[in-house]
Amino acid sequence: MWTDVVDLRDFYASGLGRVARRMIARRIRQLWPDLHGLNVLGLGYVTPFLGVFRAEAERVVAIMPAAQGVIHWPSDEPGLTALGDHTDLPLPDNSIDRALIVHALECAERTGPMMREVWRVLGDGGRLLVVVPNRRGLWARFERTPFGHGRPYSPGQLSRSLRDAMFTPYQSRTALYVPPVGSRMVLSSAAAWEEIGQRWFTTFAGVVMFEATKQIYAAPSVPALGRRPAYVGIAAH
Repeated sequence: MWTDVVDLRDFYASGLGRVARRMIARRIRQLWPDLHGLNVLGLGYVTPFLGVFRAEAERVVAIMPAAQGVIHWPSDEPGLTALGDHTDLPLPDNSIDRALIVHALECAERTGPMMREVWRVLGDGGRLLVVVPNRRGLWARFERTPFGHGRPYSPGQLSRSLRDAMFTPYQSRTALYVPPVGSRMVLSSAAAWEEIGQRWFTTFAGVVMFEATKQIYAAPSVPALGRRPAYVGIAAH
């Protein structure tokens, strides 16, 4: 089940959400330290993590699934978000260099069609980064955050899912060790929770993320005539 975009926006505007964004964004940046000149796609609710790339990437666009809804982003500039069918992305083949998926894989009823679309739009040598709730983490057990909805994954399950979708996983990260509570004292010590968790308790991270490359040799050809027109709408102010 998809989490409504308004609930996602409100979560990331909260104190707990701001801490979650900071901890996850730090790990994403470790994997992608420099995207100068690249085309970047965000799929799902990804806007909290895309802002850092706008100054360096050639192009950044966020596609939010129709079942999730769409909001305008950036708030004070021309929109870079679109409403679309996650199984039929409104992008040309091989047009994207990096794809980031957050709040999407665990929500989709059928992940195969979505992942095939991401494979299609990624260029040769393109990279995919997926962020999902960790099955063994505390965050997946509390429905008051978006990470408590949908299907959580273990690292092994996520790796197999990527391989089934014709991607080759090759490096992973974990994040979000701070407990999902609103206590100011707990949230203020989030960096310490992350350091301790990364060192001793990686199994219990709140999220798992895998970076994967596109398997060029594995894809069957798809006739262009078989594609449906994409449903896209740009969010209004």
